[in-house]
Amino acid sequence: MSSPLPFLAGVAQIGADPFDPMASAAKVAATIRRAAGDGVALLVFPEACIGGYPKGASFSTPVGMRLPEGREAFRRYHEAAIDLHGPELALVAEAAAETGMVVVLGVIERDGGTLYCTALIFDGERGLAGRHRKLMPTAAERLIWGFGDGSTMEAVPTRLGTVGAVICWENYMPALRMHMYAQGVTLYCAPTADDRDSWLSSMRHIALEGRCFVLTACQFIRRGAYPADYDCALGDAPDTVLMRGGSAIVGPLGQVLAGPDFDGETVLTARIDPAEILRGKYDFDATGHYARPDIFRLEVDTAAKPAVLRRDGGL
Repeated sequence: MSSPLPFLAGVAQIGADPFDPMASAAKVAATIRRAAGDGVALLVFPEACIGGYPKGASFSTPVGMRLPEGREAFRRYHEAAIDLHGPELALVAEAAAETGMVVVLGVIERDGGTLYCTALIFDGERGLAGRHRKLMPTAAERLIWGFGDGSTMEAVPTRLGTVGAVICWENYMPALRMHMYAQGVTLYCAPTADDRDSWLSSMRHIALEGRCFVLTACQFIRRGAYPADYDCALGDAPDTVLMRGGSAIVGPLGQVLAGPDFDGETVLTARIDPAEILRGKYDFDATGHYARPDIFRLEVDTAAKPAVLRRDGGL
């Protein structure tokens, strides 16, 4: 089977409007249309691009205590999250359909009283084609986000290749990476809030390990994007950079094709040649000829785990 033809891919290093999801969705849609005008066929957005990443917030929760201020902070944050069938994603789906673009987008998803850090995959006219809820929120994120289950870890076949989404420090979970490789992911998308210098090293390792293209996007956002009364441990000076970007695109042999960029909002692009994936797998295939299933085996439970399971008690 022949590889898809080369195409242009991008990572959108933009800042969300943390408490205005419609404004964030409009910015995402506008970015999609501008990138499409430049010939971009696949575009990856950062973690929590709609719904906001609460950088520096503590939600007033010391160990063993929940203060009233923290409860109100969560209420406001919950209000800024989105529903999968809401008007915000309709804007994004419209832009993806209009341009035919494959889009990977980080959002804060509202499901009842619980929030999930989620990556969505849109595929042109197909609309929403995939959803991945973050399996393991990191550190204080566990106060505000629920845990995804194995039912949202499926990669999505597209005309450009097989797209998978792994969010931020989930990329440090070897078993999750192995599951992605086993699905034949060729376009490994990593929306993140990690803007450290060390992040690029991890992305290069994953590209080499999976022999896939890795596209990682992080927000560039300043304190001034948040409300004046937002409780932020990093201070209240409007020009303070809360997330500095570092978005990048990496090839299957670990070569950096674009980025990292720490200078501001931007869309980084690189030419993707899918044929490079098989060239890379010539000497390494993590779930193929370089695996040892006689010694190591990974079992993955992809069943949904609802808290309440209803059964029909009728005859």
